[in-house]
Amino acid sequence: MKTLHCPIAGRRLAFLNAARRIAIPLLVVGMALVLVQPCAALSFQFEETGSMAVARYNGKALLLRDGRVLVAGGQDSNNNLFASAELYDLASGTWSTTGSLTSARLAHTATLLTNGKVLVAGGVPNAASAELYDPANGMWSATGSLKNARTTHTATLLADGRVLVAGGFGTSNVLANAELYDPVTGTWTTTGQLVKGRANHVATLLRDGRVLVAGGNNAAGTKIFADAEIYDPASGTWLATGRLVEGRTRPSLTLLLNGLVLVAGGQGDEGTLASSELYDPASGTWSPTGALPLAIWGHAATLLPNGGVMVTGGISTNIVANVELYNPNKGIWSSTGNLTTPRLFHTATLLRNGNVLVANGEDYFGTTLAGAELGIPARQ
Repeated sequence: MKTLHCPIAGRRLAFLNAARRIAIPLLVVGMALVLVQPCAALSFQFEETGSMAVARYNGKALLLRDGRVLVAGGQDSNNNLFASAELYDLASGTWSTTGSLTSARLAHTATLLTNGKVLVAGGVPNAASAELYDPANGMWSATGSLKNARTTHTATLLADGRVLVAGGFGTSNVLANAELYDPVTGTWTTTGQLVKGRANHVATLLRDGRVLVAGGNNAAGTKIFADAEIYDPASGTWLATGRLVEGRTRPSLTLLLNGLVLVAGGQGDEGTLASSELYDPASGTWSPTGALPLAIWGHAATLLPNGGVMVTGGISTNIVANVELYNPNKGIWSSTGNLTTPRLFHTATLLRNGNVLVANGEDYFGTTLAGAELGIPARQ
């Protein structure tokens, strides 16, 4: 069995050992879209856009209310952690620096609040701290500290505007506890115990207001979980739900427009996975769906306006430039145009005009990337 190491312990290893070095899942949550179209066939072409001021990977990206994209934190190939943040402007196709985080961060979460501000929580080196970004003035300010220091956790915006943070690595083990952030008071409170402590897992808000948490691994990285569980905000409790068909850690997870949840790729007991599966909240069960054309992890998944899912980059036997599209009506994946640059641990953000902004990451030479590119759809 492959051992998965805690991302806090140890130095960054050589590129050829990329599958065993620091790996931060890119938490991918389902995006609620107002206008839902049938899943028509799309193809994408990728072209370069403005470069970031700082080359980084494992930064966190969010689409702000005004249409700009915020990227914050991350690291470079020399293990330098960043407090810097940048904004991408769709109209000009350029990046500009904005206020720096109060603390450099890696393995943190970033959540867009209902008031338009951004909550960043946890991550090394200050794993109990949290802060807020105000797009109106471009400044960061400290907010209430987490009850438990944590990294590689998940953060999910609830229907009532609070943020649920669950699991992750603590100071000595994986955590089974969860906390709620109240943006009105700026404070955290504990809420329920997960059925199983886990890190490198994935989570999303379901249509009925509950939260699904799935997969992940233990502290030593010697056990990969197929367990999944549901958090009910009404009762503040966690309950086990159906098990994944395959245990997996660091997959992508996407809430589809039909209410099902797609999990794709990641690492399993026998290595990197190409398989995908769907969770049905009505029955609480998982079922296989079409497999990716190649086994990958460290990729990014983006829900498209037509209901499909785009998966970009990641690592298979090498870091790849592949771009795959999932059709939920047919349950199959198809390849589309490649990225201009192979990328691992990058971000992918759907813009208001339907383009997908792919930014930062690192390439197969182990070089941290400042370049960004746009995936532009062309209806077939």
